[in-house]
Amino acid sequence: MTKRLLAFSLALLASLALTAAANPWRAYEGTTIVVSWPAMFHFELAEQWIPQFTEETGIDVEVDFVAYMNLKDRQIVELSKPARGDYDVVTWVVFSKSEYVANNWLTPLAPFLINPRLTAPDYDIEDIVPAFLTTCCKVGGRKGYLDGPGASLYGIPFSPETSILTYRKDIFEEYGLDVPTTYDELLETAQFITDNVPDMAGMTTRGAAGHQVIHAWLLHLAPYGGTVLDDDFMPVVNSPEAIEAAYALKTILENAPIGAAGYSAEEQDNAFLQGDAAMYLDRSIVAALAEQPDRSTVVGQVGHALHPVQAQCGAETGGFAMGIPRNSQQQEAAWLFIQWFTSKRIDLEIAMAGGNPMRTSTHADPELQAMYPWYETVVEQLPCATADWRPLIPEWPAMNAPILGEEMSAALTGQKTIEEALESANQRIYELLDRAGYYSW
Repeated sequence: MTKRLLAFSLALLASLALTAAANPWRAYEGTTIVVSWPAMFHFELAEQWIPQFTEETGIDVEVDFVAYMNLKDRQIVELSKPARGDYDVVTWVVFSKSEYVANNWLTPLAPFLINPRLTAPDYDIEDIVPAFLTTCCKVGGRKGYLDGPGASLYGIPFSPETSILTYRKDIFEEYGLDVPTTYDELLETAQFITDNVPDMAGMTTRGAAGHQVIHAWLLHLAPYGGTVLDDDFMPVVNSPEAIEAAYALKTILENAPIGAAGYSAEEQDNAFLQGDAAMYLDRSIVAALAEQPDRSTVVGQVGHALHPVQAQCGAETGGFAMGIPRNSQQQEAAWLFIQWFTSKRIDLEIAMAGGNPMRTSTHADPELQAMYPWYETVVEQLPCATADWRPLIPEWPAMNAPILGEEMSAALTGQKTIEEALESANQRIYELLDRAGYYSW
């Protein structure tokens, strides 16, 4: 081989290597994957990036948007098929993770993460907010659903959430109110606003029977120092802390807009966004919605503060995660999709457009904080995000609305006292977990 031919060959090989490096997805060009997403704001926003993903990777994407309340039922139909289901990527709400893993419906992500052909060197999984990663995606650690030596990873957070206090700063300034930092102050301030501000409720909340009212109670349970199960899986929803949290919720409902006892999450949001309530304590995404003129009548009038404490700090961990079904036939392409949408670049881009970020670096980005000032509060709140905010065991759906939701609704409507309702709930949860084998050893 002549020197000129050798030089040409080496240059060609170098060019091919650079091309491959620029497009590691070339082997998957023309592949089509089907993604299950809930029909919710973050995901409808993220859909705008799918053409860019296809342009960069050559992978085509079909999205099956399903109403949130129907999402799990639709997924179970596909995940339980012995051969191939319709989905290559599924998105679950955090309390479904253990049930999906227990049924062997999800693929562990470790084989993808250690494969240099499938995971970019700068993906940086350690940059994902730890509480979000544990809550949505780890199974096999402490208590079976938390982080620990035995934990395995089954998903990546996508549209996770924590809780902060969002409030009408114009009303607080007009009436000389201090922003609450404790629950005693929160409840006192809610009562003052209800009594003194015309046509304004002190605070909005969820209150609808079942899952919604229990979400509202859980928001207060952790700050009061309570939990649903102790480390031995014994129910403790009748503890003094749990009872105090229930009384706090009762006071909040008494100072909420008329009809709040039937509010879902969306109705709770709208009560604040339409100016019917002065405080909102729940998902931080409402801060973004409050600045959207097509959604909000309180643009420019909103302030943000940490979730109030009582016995301890304890903010929500919730939201969604994306993972790969075991019966997907396009698992590698599915992982590339998840990796791309949860990369530092795309996480920041979606957050800049108003979505929910999942990375520590995104939350701390100076440009994001300049555009959306509440992220300074969220960054300060994240160390108090509680991974054990609710027990993420397969039995949680049977504990949540059918037991806790039923009993809490009975208490808040006066059919039982709070103490009676939570005592009954505690006994019913114990019997449920006993039948499931939690006390067999």
